[in-house]
Amino acid sequence: MIIPDNMIGYNILAFFTNKKEGIDIKTLRINCSYKKIFIPKQKHTNNIFILTKKSLELDNIIADGVLTNEIGILIGVNVADCVPILLMDRHFSGIVKVVGAVHAGWRGTSQAILKNAIFTMIKVFNSQLKNIFIAIGPSIRGCCYDVTKDVFEMVKAETGKGNYYIIKDGKIFLDLALANVIQALSIGVPEKNIWLSKECTFCNPQYISYRRTKSNKRQGGFIVLNGNNNKNKKCYRDYKFR
Repeated sequence: MIIPDNMIGYNILAFFTNKKEGIDIKTLRINCSYKKIFIPKQKHTNNIFILTKKSLELDNIIADGVLTNEIGILIGVNVADCVPILLMDRHFSGIVKVVGAVHAGWRGTSQAILKNAIFTMIKVFNSQLKNIFIAIGPSIRGCCYDVTKDVFEMVKAETGKGNYYIIKDGKIFLDLALANVIQALSIGVPEKNIWLSKECTFCNPQYISYRRTKSNKRQGGFIVLNGNNNKNKKCYRDYKFR
């Protein structure tokens, strides 16, 4: 399990799980002491859902991004090669006001789901770009993710030029994590605010890769807003973060 460096020490808990830890709700509740956990029904959209205490009880919310300013609700997304992205709006006082989780596959990336989440934070929660921090977790990287020309063109149309793709032996290799970094930078998120995992889910057997194994299992990215500046020590201890 990975804790992104840029989300340590604030009134949140943020982490990415691997194959062993997975996304089991019961295990998360036991290990992290959070009874309220929300994962949307993901359909490769660019829908962003604003989670409130009332909407927590709703079933089958179709969205690939979740934002909330509610305290004590662990939100997350599940992935198996796609890009898990966590967001927080850190106020100048050092207190986090809003958190988010985004699932970005090639469809979501081509529809600019991360930018949609950021613009929603600005519109709904009055966030400022300089205060938005992003953590991008393990995903299939450009070393292993060859795609069709159609897929590449759709992602390129939204992302533009950059180092997120290479053409090798007549194949196009796409790095969706880097594409999302470029999209965030293009709208003004400071580069220093972005943390990017080096792990490739296809290369590293510690992670589930649908492309490698066709597994139905998933790992995920999770974040929760706490009521004070203390980390959830029980979750950190029991999961034995590396």
